[in-house]
This record gives sequence, C-alpha cells and structure tokens, in this order.
Amino acid sequence: MEATLAQKAISYALSGQWEEAVKANLDLLKDNSDDIDALNRLARAYVELGKVAEAKRTALKVLKIDPSNPIAQKSLEKWKNGNTSEASTAPYAPVDSFLEVPGKTKLVPLINLGDEKFFTNLDPGEEVKLFATSHKVSVVTHDGKYLGRLPDDLSARLGNLMKGGHKYQVIIKAVSPKELTVFIREMSRGKSQADTASFSQEKIDYVSFTPPELVHKETPEMTDSAEEPVEEI
Repeated sequence: MEATLAQKAISYALSGQWEEAVKANLDLLKDNSDDIDALNRLARAYVELGKVAEAKRTALKVLKIDPSNPIAQKSLEKWKNGNTSEASTAPYAPVDSFLEVPGKTKLVPLINLGDEKFFTNLDPGEEVKLFATSHKVSVVTHDGKYLGRLPDDLSARLGNLMKGGHKYQVIIKAVSPKELTVFIREMSRGKSQADTASFSQEKIDYVSFTPPELVHKETPEMTDSAEEPVEEI
C-alpha cells in the first residue's frame, strides 16, 4: 500500500499534477511523519503551487531529521535566492519513460560538465535535449544551457545516427553539482538506417550514479555554439 502510494506521488510530480502530489505525500506522512522522501516531494509540490512558506517549513523539517540532506539544502538555497518559478518551465517525462528496452535505451553519465549553477533547477524526470555538432553530442536544457556531453564513443555513434534521422528523448535521471546522468530513449529511426539500433542490444543492469573514478576531471568545453550544429533533438 505504502509503496503504491509513494509511486503515485512520484507519478503526480513527474506529470505536474501538484495538488494531487501534495495529497499523496500528506497521506504518506500520516503513517510516517519522518518520511524524508515524502517531505522533500511535498516541499517541491508546495513551491510549484506558489506556497513558498509551506515549502520552506517542510524543507526545514527534513533538515531537522537529516541535517545534511542535499535535496532540502539545495531547495532552501534556491528559494532563498528567489528561484521559485523556474523549475516548472521544462517538460517532465511520464514514469514509464524510464523503462529499459534493449537496443533503444541507455543510462549515460555525462562528461565535461557545464557550470554547476545550471544544475540547481534540474530535477529527475525533467526532459533535456541532445545537440549534435560535427565532433560531439552535448546535452542542453530546453533554453539552450550546456549541461555536459556524451562520452566520445557514444557521441560518434549517436551523432552519425542523428544525421541519418534518428530521434531521441533525453531525461534527467540523477543530478548533483558534480555529476549528471541522463536516460536516453530512441524514439524513431531514420529511413537510411532503419535497421540500426542506437545501443547494444545486450541486456545491461544500469546504475543511477557514476563511480567517482569514472568522472572525467576535465575543464568543461563550452565551444559548441561556435561549431556548426548538425541537428538538435
């Protein structure tokens, strides 16, 4: 029962049904008033409804339970600076968008991350875009802010497929100031490469984080705008 209600609360948030999200999370808190996940979701729902004072009180309750909780800390910092209306501008993907399909989906940790100040308003489930140039494939927000890029081997493969007409949906899976992981789903294929799968069709157990030793400690490359774009997805 609790797991089902929690899933409903997540689904409401991902689809932007904030009134329903408030009700679902409040129902969860009736059984466990210290449910940190429910409290963080409730705070987010409140701020989306313009109830900033309620959101702040809820986030502060999280910090009383878990003083180092990064979600509550990030939220309070963002709201302190007045950024309470930016998170609703980008589309959110439905829950079933994260279902794995061999050959058509892949979880990808980005490299060469952009300015971490752009990450403060990102949330899991938010849709972003691929932006291909002649040399790489980057991930950008819907208003064009650079977030990071795909690893070289995947950039080469998807860049070629995008030139041929392949289309992709890209969703934020996990985000922190130092790492960003996206879920990429093939939506359609170009006629010239209709038989070419986007990813290996071998079943892989993906994880939602990047081990620190795999994170590239390179200076973010912000030169995409100077290159001729191939295609934006």
